[in-house]
Amino acid sequence: MTTPDVDVTELLTIAEQVAREAGALVSDGRPDRVTVAATKSSPQDVVTAMDYASEELVRRRLAQLRPDDGVLGEERGLLAGASGVTWVVDPIDGTVNYLYGQPSYAVSVAAVTGPAGQAPDPRTWTVLASCVHAPTLGLTYTAALGRGAWRDGVRLTMGAGPGDLSDCLLGTGFGYRAPRRAAQGRVVAALLPLVRDIRRIGSAAVDLCSVAAGSLDAHYERGLQPWDLAGASLVVTEAGGVVAGLRGQPASDAMTVAGPPALVARLTALLADLGADSDA
Repeated sequence: MTTPDVDVTELLTIAEQVAREAGALVSDGRPDRVTVAATKSSPQDVVTAMDYASEELVRRRLAQLRPDDGVLGEERGLLAGASGVTWVVDPIDGTVNYLYGQPSYAVSVAAVTGPAGQAPDPRTWTVLASCVHAPTLGLTYTAALGRGAWRDGVRLTMGAGPGDLSDCLLGTGFGYRAPRRAAQGRVVAALLPLVRDIRRIGSAAVDLCSVAAGSLDAHYERGLQPWDLAGASLVVTEAGGVVAGLRGQPASDAMTVAGPPALVARLTALLADLGADSDA
């Protein structure tokens, strides 16, 4: 893999600018009653008209600012570019929250590079710069490779985390297909007696950024897609944390675990023992 000759500070500026513009569209343009425009993996896995509108805004602005770059968006798929940089976009991470008027949702915009000719993949990419903008929460997280992570301009530095899992506040999320939810419920039932508590906030990007900021100790989730992961994963790693899979594998849709290194090591071992990367 050849890393393009790019200025990550420039990419960071663009990521934040575009994410804020989309966030303003999503929050200011939210109707009193949001309706479902489409569904994906199940009837409960919804898309709203604003998901489409937000992604179209992001694509249009990126085409103006970085016309040679590719874009991978949750709703419209991959548009390949020629520069070696691809923008991975979640126009609303936490759509069900948005549907119900819950405040925990975000726009995630990240610039990544990876092997030539391949779609962006968390197992092989390098995230260069990102912004996770949560307009209703009033929080903006940014990160640039080798330059650090910030929440609203304040540098984030992750602590060591609890010394014992019993003192750990975990975040997690669930899929929308019944067999996977049943398996994830089994894992939660096994974990609950072993940890301080578990939160299901409804936006993986917000959860991962909360880990970087210290308002969650760690987050684990099966089923995260590239757009769920790209922006917030860099916030975690640039704050001093790690983002990993199970059994020595990198983070992927099979399993993503994020937090301080020592805590992630203990948690990944436990999740592997529980078979948390299986739907059985």
